[in-house]
Amino acid sequence: MQFYPLFPIVYKILRPTFPNCLWGGASHFPTIALSFDDGPHPQYTPQLLEVLDEYQITANFFCLGVCVERSPIIVKQICDRGHWLGLHGYYHHNFPLLSPKELQHSLEATQAAIYNACHLPPERVRDVRPPNGLFTPQTLKLFQQWDYRPVMWSVVPEDWVRPGINTVVQRILELVEHGSIIVLHDGDCGGEDVAATTELLVPQLLQRGYEFVTVDSLWQQSSDRV
Repeated sequence: MQFYPLFPIVYKILRPTFPNCLWGGASHFPTIALSFDDGPHPQYTPQLLEVLDEYQITANFFCLGVCVERSPIIVKQICDRGHWLGLHGYYHHNFPLLSPKELQHSLEATQAAIYNACHLPPERVRDVRPPNGLFTPQTLKLFQQWDYRPVMWSVVPEDWVRPGINTVVQRILELVEHGSIIVLHDGDCGGEDVAATTELLVPQLLQRGYEFVTVDSLWQQSSDRV
């Protein structure tokens, strides 16, 4: 069963309920954040980076610590190209199932792995996207206590079930708007198609006049509205 039709509905409910999370940027700027979860992958992520280089756009990578440790050179390539790095946990474990101590260790271990790969200090890597988008109010309270920033999404085409590249692209084009945060995957699930999907998607978004930015830029837009 595919859950894609439910994500826009869930988004409309969750965004006003949890306003301290980043769900998107300002609606009056033609900026969007293209993000990738579950990597880096030794095969899929380098292919993806080539596409991003081709179009000279900036993306956001929410990495698993275990994958960072397996492919530190790729993480350095992501960083050196000016893309934004965030945390997706050390393993792909649902955060609400972890104790506070386990969750803190998961995030800190991933920060440490990124530092070892590309020398980004922990205070520069504090954006967190919970695996499967699952969190509780307690999770968010812990993020605030530990000085992490929760980053969510507004466009989720469910690429990990591989419905087809054209289908994924069409789903994104139907939902994207100013300030959107798009979620794709460059890990084991969905990563097989990520380079081809991005190759097809990006020129169409550029043709619509969108500028690709980091989630840090979207946070700044959010601050400017306050």
